[in-house]
Amino acid sequence: MSIAQLAGQQKAKRILQHALRSGKVSHAYLFTGPPGSGRMAMANAFAKALFCTAGGEDACGECLECRKFDHGNQPALHVIEPEGASIKIDQIRDLQRELSYKNIQTERKIYIIKRSEAMTLQAANSLLKFLEEPQSQVVAILLTENGQAVLPTIRSRTQWVPFMPLAPHDMLQLLAQEGVPQLIARAAVYLASGLDACRAITQQNGFAEMRNVVIQLGKDSLTRFTAGMISAQQQIFKTELGDQSELMLSLLVLWYKDMIHFQSGRQEAIVFIDQVEWISKHSYGRSADSYVKCMELALEAGKRIRAHVSPQLAVEQMLIRIQEV
Repeated sequence: MSIAQLAGQQKAKRILQHALRSGKVSHAYLFTGPPGSGRMAMANAFAKALFCTAGGEDACGECLECRKFDHGNQPALHVIEPEGASIKIDQIRDLQRELSYKNIQTERKIYIIKRSEAMTLQAANSLLKFLEEPQSQVVAILLTENGQAVLPTIRSRTQWVPFMPLAPHDMLQLLAQEGVPQLIARAAVYLASGLDACRAITQQNGFAEMRNVVIQLGKDSLTRFTAGMISAQQQIFKTELGDQSELMLSLLVLWYKDMIHFQSGRQEAIVFIDQVEWISKHSYGRSADSYVKCMELALEAGKRIRAHVSPQLAVEQMLIRIQEV
């Protein structure tokens, strides 16, 4: 995948594409940002563009070097990650040894260090000596969740490339590219922050079923209280879904929020987009303040469950109180 094809991270893209376009590529970069922000994907895309023989601000995807990269056959790319809890000095020494060999296929050599903050002090100091005397055709890409946790002397010798948490629509785009169904992905990106967390939710057994149950429970809680109690008992607490009651309540919060979105004319923000027809007919049955209270009750039920209250009792009491607001 090319830099341009990656979702979000416009600032990081500008920094890297300017370097490629101008030919002023730094000898070392520090990609810093939260989990799921796409640092590794960007590192791969940048490395591919650096190897590309077509020139320009991105990889062409067609030259021999691009094709080799896509097939995992680029010997001039080295990726280092922690062995156990840390990156050790022997790993850095092995890397430096590899980079000292001449490669007749390409002049450029690139190494990516994952979780660079996990380097031992000895490993960091060994890398520092390497950064202080950079070889012209060697590019380092250091990845970290927290740039401030990297040794200050290393930070000062790298170009800082910041990564922001991905916006929901950017994560939606990426999940769609990975083949995640739109309705499932849309719920996940509003439940979690970070692509990895979203993937974990979409891969949970029964998540699609949970979403359907929440739709029914959400409708019943607003219009048919008795049916809501029965839905909770039979479809949640008498099934394996009962073990995920907190996730169910988080989805329910999104359901009530959708009512407010529709009232406010923000249909593009609606999570349960397959239920817009029902929402359009029933959302004005309560005020926005009432839906806010419903959301608060769902969040409170989740807190009670975490405080070891029976999930079924917490949900049933929530449903009773929703009738009163």
